[in-house]
Formats: sequence, C-alpha cells, structure tokens
Amino acid sequence: MKKLFLGLLASVTLFTVSGCGSANAKAQNEIDVWLTPQWKGTFSADEKGADYDSFLKTAANMYEKEHPDVKINVQVVPGDERDSKMSVATQTNTLPDVFFDSTFVLSTFAHQGLLEPFNEVIDSKNEGDISEAIWNNVQIDDKTYFYPFAQNPGTLAYNADMFKAAGLEECISGKHDIATWTTDEFYKILTKLKEANNKVAPLGFFCKNNQGDTWNMMYLRMFGNQFFDENGELNVNEKSGVEALSFLKKLNEEQLMASGPESLVSNDVNAMFQNQQVAVSFTNAMLFNGMLGAMKDGTVENFDARLANVPGKKMPVSFTYVLGSGVFNTNGEKRKDLAQDFVKFYSENKELVEASINFLPIRNSVADAHKADLPYLAAYLDNDKYVVNFSNNSPGYAEIRNALYPELQAVMTGDKTPKAALDNFVNTGNKVIDRGLRRSKALE
Repeated sequence: MKKLFLGLLASVTLFTVSGCGSANAKAQNEIDVWLTPQWKGTFSADEKGADYDSFLKTAANMYEKEHPDVKINVQVVPGDERDSKMSVATQTNTLPDVFFDSTFVLSTFAHQGLLEPFNEVIDSKNEGDISEAIWNNVQIDDKTYFYPFAQNPGTLAYNADMFKAAGLEECISGKHDIATWTTDEFYKILTKLKEANNKVAPLGFFCKNNQGDTWNMMYLRMFGNQFFDENGELNVNEKSGVEALSFLKKLNEEQLMASGPESLVSNDVNAMFQNQQVAVSFTNAMLFNGMLGAMKDGTVENFDARLANVPGKKMPVSFTYVLGSGVFNTNGEKRKDLAQDFVKFYSENKELVEASINFLPIRNSVADAHKADLPYLAAYLDNDKYVVNFSNNSPGYAEIRNALYPELQAVMTGDKTPKAALDNFVNTGNKVIDRGLRRSKALE
C-alpha cells in the first residue's frame, strides 16, 4: 500500500508539474491588451456593433489569422479607473502586455523601468513617415517608449461671428486655418469683444481641477517660458512665467474671462462656448469635430467656429496629445517580443493605420491620402513647428498636475501673488521630479 501510495503521489506530482509547464507555455503565446476609450468602431462609429474595442479586436483577429498559435485578449479600461487599475496591477505583478492610450499618462512607467523601448522594432522607413515633433513626444533620452499611432492637437477655438461684430475681421483666420496672435493682439481682441457685447465672456478659463490643464500650461508659456529647464526641472517661476500668470490675473480682474475661473472645469467652459456664452475657448481636434457634427445635426446652434493657437509674445504655443502603444516587460521575454510584434503590426499595417483618421493621422503617407477628406489636416500638420512636449515625459507627471491648479486658484481669488503661487508650485513639483529622476531606469 505504501509503494502504491508513493507511486500515485509521484504520478500526481508529475501531472501537476506537466500541467503547470503547459499553462506557462501557453501563457507565453497569449497577451493582454488594455486601452482607454478612444473611438468607436474599427474605422467608423457607423459600423455595426461599433464599440471602443473594435479597432484592436479587428487588429487582433487579423494578427491571429497570420499566427494561429497566438491569442490576444483586448480589454477596455474606463479612463477614470486607469490610474487605480494600473497601480493595483503594478503592485500585484499583473500588468498587461500592451497599453493603448495617450502616451503622456504612461511615461511614469518608462521611468520605473517597466516599458520596453521600440528602438530596435521601428525601421528608418516608418520613422521617416512620422514628424520629429511626434517622436519628441514619445522619447526619453533618445529611447522610444511608445509607438505613435495618431494625434489629437490642442488649440483654441473662437466664435468668428462675435469677432466680426466687434470689428476684429483682421484677426480672423481662414475657415480651415489656425490663427496666430501675439499676446498684445490677444489682449486687444478680448477687450474689443467685451466692449462689443458685455453679456458674453471674452475668454473661457478654468482651474477647478486638473482636467484640461494642458491649456493652462500653454498659457503659462505665452511670454517665452519653457516650463521645464534642460535638466528636466520646472522653471515656470522665472520672470517669463510670472509675466504670463500676471497677464491671466489681469484678464480676470478686468473681467475679460468668464467669472469665477477657480470654480469652473473644462466641461463647463466647453458648454459655455457651444452655447455662445464665451467667445474664445479651448479645443482639440476630436472635440472640435464633435462640435461641428453637433451643429450639423442641430444639437448645437450653428455659428462660425474657427481655430487659433495659444498666443505668444514672440511666437504661438501649441501641443498635441499623441495616441500610441507601450509594451510592458514584466511578463516574460516571449510575451514582450510578441507584444512588440503585435504593436508593430497594427501601427504599420496599411489598412489598419487608416483608422488614425478617427483622430488625426501622424503618418505623412496617410495624411497625403486624406487631405481632401480632412479640411483642417493641412493646418494641423503645418502647426507642428509650434508643438512642444508639454509633459516633458516627466516622472510623476500626475502629481505635478495636481500641484498646479490649486496655485492657479489662489491667484484667481487674490490669495496669492503670481510669483508666490509659481514658487510654491515649482518647489512642490521639483521634489516629485527630483525623486523620479533619481530613481529613473529610463535615464540610467
């Protein structure tokens, strides 16, 4: 009986080990792909059954047909759950293999050494099809941590009908162009708008929370400040940054912006612009196209909406959200290689990259093919020369964002001077950055 028991135990042990070995082998041919909601459908929201996971599921099906032994799981993560879900996944070693999102929100993982660079994956032909401004947004110390897929440029939007009523015809750009104003011209524009109609707020500004704060960071660059110095630390409390915040404070004091900006969020201001309660507001390509669509179907009353850059004393300021993929290196070498190969597949496949027009294409080849279909495309691409890397791919960027808006609120309520507010922001933010830079694996 003892021999029989030991024999059975040995058989069970052998079966268990063999079973685990098979499971691990299978896991190396199976990857998890997460994304936050971007667009519905593979190419269009009009498709039957269109949903936020459609594009990546289509890409997965195409890839699996070419690689029958591979399994790709696609999961949508709500944007407001991303940070908490990723935090838990990091702590429990359950990170996905691929994350498809706006790249700036994932740069901290690169500094933590959890993302695998794409330098050996992307060839010169594909690199040359995408502008330098886009590559600058996805690189840290010359290492490319995200394969860019599309972009969503951020600009201002303005009501050209209100400009005409205020006698500001010379400040209006072409219908599909992006206007460029100096800060002096901007002040003149807002002043004349108020004189022409004091029932409409000339400018929509908001700082209740960190949503939409990229535009606020652009405003703080209006007088030439770079926001970050060459060492990656914040320097927005220098003279040019203080001058920009003082300018915003002046606009508030002279009632040239919507009242109570400290209590307004970006959604409030966007609604005010669409309801023609604000003459100049913020927008991005997706938001602007959505508004034009709402005008077309009658959801929003029609008016002449046009685009402008954030003004600059010498030159305008612009930015873009780059949508792309990062690959985690935490699930084994084979899964990492498989994940990078899958990302390369859908980021270069001639058919699939057409889906980038749901945002705005980053590839010159796609842009050339769609210039007739996308009337604002030429202006956005020409605007690349003004685009800055707004986050600098800094470690702890989420913490930096959370440190800014309370300081803006304090200035708008008169509780702090612009200098004191920016000094406090820089002091708090640089502690986060210094800690992150010291620990950064990406900069080793």
